[in-house]
Amino acid sequence: MRILFIGDSITDAGRDRRNYHDLGRGYAVRTAKILTEEFPDTDFEFINMGISANRTGQLFDRLYGDAIAFEPDVIVLLIGINDIGRRYKTGEKHIETSDEQLELNYRSILIQLRKHTKAKILMLSPFILDADIRKLFVLTDENGEPMRSDVEKIVPTVKKLADEYADGFIPLKELFDEAMKTQPEPLYYSADGIHPNENGADFIAKLCADKLKTII
Repeated sequence: MRILFIGDSITDAGRDRRNYHDLGRGYAVRTAKILTEEFPDTDFEFINMGISANRTGQLFDRLYGDAIAFEPDVIVLLIGINDIGRRYKTGEKHIETSDEQLELNYRSILIQLRKHTKAKILMLSPFILDADIRKLFVLTDENGEPMRSDVEKIVPTVKKLADEYADGFIPLKELFDEAMKTQPEPLYYSADGIHPNENGADFIAKLCADKLKTII
């Protein structure tokens, strides 16, 4: 069974891009570990095609070579935070993605995956955590606004697309928000609010593995 992870830096997680079997140090390698341990008789092949800083349009442009050509059985898709984040970086307004364009790009990705593969699709929503994100996105305040509100606004769109095209959906923002209510340490899951640390990667991996068990 070939499971392919694709997305941005959260999926990339420092992988060796010369070797697509290198799963990096994030949620992908942890998900693979859980599945292989729980299903030792299943012949899994795991592929990581996450690329740091990718936006939905860039992922669409590389979709054939980096996803469709592998003929995966399952695709795990996490993308979108950079489309929103680029609005809050100085000197980068020329590559801003509107909410409408983000939805169009996302839909185009899913249509192509449905048209050209037989893969089951698991979608993970973009998220932003309660940390000071101003080092990454300088045009925000100490609460991450207005970027935080933009992320909250786009999550229902991603959920709607998942209902139309995907076989599973994980509302990461909602689940992280809920987990943080009982976690007194604000940086427990991420130091910058965007990139998961080991705790954050473990959190996503367990959710991902549990959901994959229901669709593979």
